[in-house]
Amino acid sequence: MSPHRWQKSSYCQEGDACVHISVSPGSVHITDRPDPPRVIITTSHTAFRALLSYARSARTAA
Repeated sequence: MSPHRWQKSSYCQEGDACVHISVSPGSVHITDRPDPPRVIITTSHTAFRALLSYARSARTAA
């Protein structure tokens, strides 16, 4: 059982191709499946905001 409270991306479609995040006071955790998570990427809040900003700008540029 994972100590994280995972939240599925609001852009997730049906199936297993989803991103799940878990936020803690000092970091953001990202995985492709929450139970059980295989790989968890941990990053800072600042880096996660930069990733979201980049993804949004890339989507609008396409």
